[in-house]
Amino acid sequence: MSKGPVDPKLRGETAYARLKEEIATGKMMPGSRVREVEIADRLGVSRTPVREALRRLEADGLVTHAPHMGAVVATLDHSAVIELYAMREILEGTAARFAARHASEVEVQDLAYLVETEMDRAEDPAALAQINRAFHSALYHAGHNQFLLKALGALSDAMILLGGTTLAVDSRSTTAHEEHTAMVKAIAARDPDAAEEAAREHIRNAQRVRLKLLRAAMVDNH
Repeated sequence: MSKGPVDPKLRGETAYARLKEEIATGKMMPGSRVREVEIADRLGVSRTPVREALRRLEADGLVTHAPHMGAVVATLDHSAVIELYAMREILEGTAARFAARHASEVEVQDLAYLVETEMDRAEDPAALAQINRAFHSALYHAGHNQFLLKALGALSDAMILLGGTTLAVDSRSTTAHEEHTAMVKAIAARDPDAAEEAAREHIRNAQRVRLKLLRAAMVDNH
């Protein structure tokens, strides 16, 4: 029995997910041109779902239009990075505060489990980054606030443009692990103030490492 045609919406969703992943992993670098025909050929789909995926990525702020180039992967300048981390500190601090108040025991245990697995992957930045994303996602959901979750989702999309993980930097995996441990300890103790402060400190430290990476990249490019 032959299969029917694939729903165009499904093709568009698949193309969107693939392109978003390519931006997140650095396969499509900030500032690089985005060509519909090349993407359609690479993904094995028509240009229609690619066009729809690019419209969604543009709405997310991940794709923009540059003079004389057309569509390109968006780039964050120094000011935008500062602004992004400022919002991340506020939102993640709030998420940790809410988690201390509202997380179930199972959610707290899940956060603790993710933290425990981090050091087993300390020598593998890519795997560690995946665990880190899972930890922060679990933290967001543990806050049990749909509006905060939506705001954090938009923020996470913007974070994709930052490129490689800060966890690849020497000693950052160890300090991040300690910071995550402090966050979970405060959440488990149902201490909202301590949980928020631990989360804010974690983001401030991540920002310092990120700015060092950006400065190093600027030197390498000149």
